[in-house]
Amino acid sequence: MKRFLAAALSCLLLLMAGCGSQPQEKEKKLSKLTIGLMPDTDSIPFIIAAEHGYFAEEGVEVELVPFKSAMERDAALQSGNLDGAISDLLAVIFARSGGFAVHATSYTDGNYNLVAGRNSGIAASANLRGKEIAISRNTIIEYVTDEILAVNGIEEQDVSKVVIPQIPVRLEMLQSGNLAAAVLPEPMASVAVASGSRYVTGSGELGINPGIIVFSDASIQEKEASIRAMYRAYNKAVNYLNNTPRTEYIDLVMEKSGFPAPARDALELKPYRSAGMPAQKDVEEAVHWVKSKDLAGDYSYDDLVSKLLAEEK
Repeated sequence: MKRFLAAALSCLLLLMAGCGSQPQEKEKKLSKLTIGLMPDTDSIPFIIAAEHGYFAEEGVEVELVPFKSAMERDAALQSGNLDGAISDLLAVIFARSGGFAVHATSYTDGNYNLVAGRNSGIAASANLRGKEIAISRNTIIEYVTDEILAVNGIEEQDVSKVVIPQIPVRLEMLQSGNLAAAVLPEPMASVAVASGSRYVTGSGELGINPGIIVFSDASIQEKEASIRAMYRAYNKAVNYLNNTPRTEYIDLVMEKSGFPAPARDALELKPYRSAGMPAQKDVEEAVHWVKSKDLAGDYSYDDLVSKLLAEEK
């Protein structure tokens, strides 16, 4: 009887230990992520995921940090103050060239449009010769600008590029008549058009898709579970945006995004895609542009893009 009781007690203790370990594993706390946002429509799924509690549902804390220029964002990422950011393939190439270990983890869906001032005399891309175009140097903005010029047979020296890194300042100068044209992300381009500027052309028409989300290699290695949880929340936000009337979320977006007031009426969102890896074509075209300007060396797809989402089950 004593041996029987001892054996039963041992089994009971083992069973209790097994039951106790499962919740501990399940409740293991994920590492916090800090992500940089730009004042564009690529930020909106993150805003929705935060405000609707999708990050919390996935058990990950995400701090969203707004930036007004790509230069400020990149400096924060490279200094280790950010785990990841809304960015572009050009920024990834430049970071790698500078010795910073980062990888793109997914594409984004934002458009970058060339908009002309109301009194600029620019009605079409062909009218850009001899005009000033406001850009940010060595970014997706300059890349789109150069592609627009190339498609229309315009040499770079035929226009005057004016470097204005901060997007809100670029918009303000265009609206005030101090610039003939500017390349802007959405919704800033639509805001400019709503205030009297003219849409000329943009990345959507050219089939250019270099927008991405980037993470440092250290964060990918050390916070992989958190990044996967973030993407699950991101996809929930995409599903919400694609299936919800604009009127139900526009006030929230305006409050949290820092978009100028006219964006409330001007902003028209196209359907977002669930997170996925950048296309080979987009990566190769971005590398070609950088090499053509002698800004960096050659990089392969795997040099620039993480397989994190490819491994997602």
